[in-house]
Amino acid sequence: MSDPRYPPIEPYESGMLDVGDGHSLYWEVCGSPEGKPAVVLHGGPGSGCSPGMRRLFDPERYRIVLFDQRNAGRSTPSASDPVVDLSANTTPHLVDDIERLRLHLGVARWLVWGGSWGVTLALAYAQAHPERVSELVLAAVTNGDRRETDWITRDMGRVFPREWARFRDAVPPGERDGDLSAAYSRLLHDPDPAVRAKAAQDWCDWEDTHVSLAPDAAPYLSIAEPAFQLTVTRVVTHYWSNGCFLADRQLLRGAGRLAGIPGVLVHGRYDVSTPLDTAWALHQAWPGSELVVIGDGGHSGTGLAEAVVAATDRFARG
Repeated sequence: MSDPRYPPIEPYESGMLDVGDGHSLYWEVCGSPEGKPAVVLHGGPGSGCSPGMRRLFDPERYRIVLFDQRNAGRSTPSASDPVVDLSANTTPHLVDDIERLRLHLGVARWLVWGGSWGVTLALAYAQAHPERVSELVLAAVTNGDRRETDWITRDMGRVFPREWARFRDAVPPGERDGDLSAAYSRLLHDPDPAVRAKAAQDWCDWEDTHVSLAPDAAPYLSIAEPAFQLTVTRVVTHYWSNGCFLADRQLLRGAGRLAGIPGVLVHGRYDVSTPLDTAWALHQAWPGSELVVIGDGGHSGTGLAEAVVAATDRFARG
């Protein structure tokens, strides 16, 4: 299948935004300065934005805003630094950051795109500021519940028992029956750099194992640069061990606040990392939402990108 995304483009504007607490966020804008505003919320948490995300929007019709969330990508300070404190990196902080960036760029309302963790963040932002969201396009749907993170870190051992045993056994014996995210977070902050590097690699190996059952799934985190692995694993274990800083089922219970916001949910049937029931439950709770299931899709891939581009093209005409 050919790539459904638009050709590569470069930003025409970029900068660093001071959001307080010692944090500065990298941001960029590409596409048309007069186009429909759209903001991109990357996954992870902690993975940072990538050039490919720009290509999900028609550059002649969209003003496309990307930014790296706290401690990720080109934002500072980086979570790859072993002494960096993550206490001022929470979901409410990130929601406030999106608003700061909107005001900084002079945007009244914008389409919000999120992928994976970015979906959870998009839902939190849209429920807090529904008047600022024109549409939502969400791919690989998550909602940050403990049920989701427990599924990934423990229950999915039923699907990949050998790989999960290696993932579990990489933490000290006394912590193997507890919160594995918290156990890994402690290892990732160990004073010994060898301990930190091994924990990051072990976490990334497990991530690449479970992210998709699709036959064309390719390794990503397990072969990434060590500094990137440390950044992502530190941030994701910080979030997951704290329940993503959300009350239980908070975003599903608050889905009624999305009524009147057009939304498309795109999810792969082969996404074993986040099973389809999460997207289905959100679709049922969100009046007027549209659920697109990619029959041969996983947590990412061409099929999901094609559906996302179709949605952004449609909303560009609105």
